[in-house]
Amino acid sequence: MKRAFALWPYAAVCTAMILGAASSAPAAQDNQLARTPPMGWNDWYQYECKVSDSIMRANADALVNNGMKAAGYVYVNIDDCWQGKRDGKGFIHPNERFPDMKALGDYIHSKGLKFGIYSSPGPKTCGGYEGSYRHEEQDAQTYAKWGVDFLKYDWCSAANVYKPEEMRGAYGKMYDALRRTGRPMVYSLCQYGLEAVWRWGPEVGGNLWRTTDDIGGDYDRVSLFGFQHNGLEKFVGPGHWNDPDILQIGIGKLNNDEGRTQMTLWCLLAAPLLAGNDLTKMSRETLEILTNPEVIAVDQDSLGVEGHRVWQEGPLEVWMKPLGDGSKAVGLFNRSGSGLPISVRFAAIGIGHSAQVRDLWARKDLGLVSEKYTVEVPRHGAALIKVKAENSKL
Repeated sequence: MKRAFALWPYAAVCTAMILGAASSAPAAQDNQLARTPPMGWNDWYQYECKVSDSIMRANADALVNNGMKAAGYVYVNIDDCWQGKRDGKGFIHPNERFPDMKALGDYIHSKGLKFGIYSSPGPKTCGGYEGSYRHEEQDAQTYAKWGVDFLKYDWCSAANVYKPEEMRGAYGKMYDALRRTGRPMVYSLCQYGLEAVWRWGPEVGGNLWRTTDDIGGDYDRVSLFGFQHNGLEKFVGPGHWNDPDILQIGIGKLNNDEGRTQMTLWCLLAAPLLAGNDLTKMSRETLEILTNPEVIAVDQDSLGVEGHRVWQEGPLEVWMKPLGDGSKAVGLFNRSGSGLPISVRFAAIGIGHSAQVRDLWARKDLGLVSEKYTVEVPRHGAALIKVKAENSKL
């Protein structure tokens, strides 16, 4: 969401990456949740502070009715602007747009879905509403009472009360409070990649952590935020994921080729898949992009490996993600301004001379292919294939 308190520190993060990092993720506090990247919906990019109880219910209904729940999207997450005032004992209450938060949680659960909410370790949220600063225990207890399953915890005004080196402690404090409630809640750290969070996110209980600023925008933002993840793959695994922010598909700034690019790249990155569009008004093409089962399976693969870049020539890139069945998912990306052919050589991804190839967007077997696979990729577009050794079946 648009923040009043922090800007993306590109130079600091790039410097941290250049200086190098540990060869593996740090020891994790593991709540046994998010064994695959979480999937669901978040209201922010569509509704911002106009969100309400009725909007959340309508989108929960749509998630069930349009097939997205069946495809794996189960979290229905309220972002900022739901908070009202604290009572005399310090407990938070929702504002007038959310008359009964527990009832809303019960409604979401009645649909077989999970309920997410939002706060900040600072005194105020990004939207200027009540944060959790010095009320961590009370807020955690309140979320548990409401039946919350997912907390997005957004740095925002925390920069006014914590030093950068105190960020870990601030996030750890809320994780400890959540754990003491006894209710399992996925914990999403939203601090824009500050302090190289991928190195310490698991230590403070993070199931996912934002690696970027807010993505809201066009293809250039999606491209910048997604492709910068090369090299961060060693920090993720079941229960702990890099988060390049919410899917922009169907919001209106991406065409269908660009939407397939974001979906392809996010799935190769093993990123959380949180749709951000209005689910009650969605084109057939948008729904098809969001629910292709073979593409989603790449993201949700049980091996839990994040993909990485294996080849680049200017604006053309090839990324590869190993899968649990021994095959490889391969994305071919055209970041240029015109359609171009892109190839992947099987030897470059450890397959051998020939391979069985399947087009995952078309959901079509392409048969045995020798040496390399080549495809014409449109401007800002992507292809996604599954590749397996010659003597294997896809």
